[in-house]
Amino acid sequence: MDLTTNESAGVSNSPTVAQTAPLNEAEPTHRIPLPDTPLVAIEPSRSWVKLSLRDLWTYRELLYFLIWRDVKVRYKQTALGIAWAVLQPLFTMLIFTIIFGRLAGISSGNVPYPIFAYAALLPWTFFSNAITNSSNSLVGNANLITKVYFPRMVIPAASVGAGLVDFAIAFITFIGLQIYYDIALTWNILILPLLLALTTLLALGVGMWTSALNVKYRDIRHALPFLIQIWMFVSPIIYSARLLSGKWKWLFALNPLTGIIEGYRAALLGQAFPWSWLALSTLITVITVVFAAYYFRQMEKSFADII
Repeated sequence: MDLTTNESAGVSNSPTVAQTAPLNEAEPTHRIPLPDTPLVAIEPSRSWVKLSLRDLWTYRELLYFLIWRDVKVRYKQTALGIAWAVLQPLFTMLIFTIIFGRLAGISSGNVPYPIFAYAALLPWTFFSNAITNSSNSLVGNANLITKVYFPRMVIPAASVGAGLVDFAIAFITFIGLQIYYDIALTWNILILPLLLALTTLLALGVGMWTSALNVKYRDIRHALPFLIQIWMFVSPIIYSARLLSGKWKWLFALNPLTGIIEGYRAALLGQAFPWSWLALSTLITVITVVFAAYYFRQMEKSFADII
């Protein structure tokens, strides 16, 4: 057959594009340089796990993002929005004032009972909401835990940090009550940041512990509201711990919130500081945080498997 016939029919004997393409054409022309040191080091676990609290600082941007996400989700599609941060302690204060301040006649010293109760409800509302939200935080972020690596401790810490926004808003209402009842601020207010840090640490410790327990035992989410209610009545919110005497006084002092709440009243209402109670509350808080952190780290390796 004549070759010109094939050429006239549009058939070409020239090599195809795939045959003439260089073999290394699909290879990238630029390579991304690898870091000199590894970003994440995975080591075998030992009998005593490390706390690795430095990871919280390394992943601080993720912590800020989760805090902001929790704040937005909490008040998304709500009629009153962020006003719930004020209404919860405010209405609780009104109920306590009617029932315990007037009907039961519980003494509040030389301070009006409404502001006496609100000064205690301010840290208690933050603390109770923080441990409630943090205890359910790991289960609520199951998809994130099973797909992405990051320090799991960031999740309950974000739930506690989101409660600080509510605390700041509720504190503005307390300033209004101080003006209404003509109670002047004293130099004791300078201790308030330390008390807030102590409350946050205690909430973080309890929240980490209950969140790790909730992954393995789902009964925690049912039992926790009942336990929080009992904790409120054994804390000096309705009454003052200064009214207690004898062995009951020191028994209630073993509750870390006793020294913390009385410290808030001293800082906000200009009362004498219960230094012995605050020292005991600080010691118990530190022990709680260290124990909860070790327990959390021990349980962390099995979260993705059982969540």
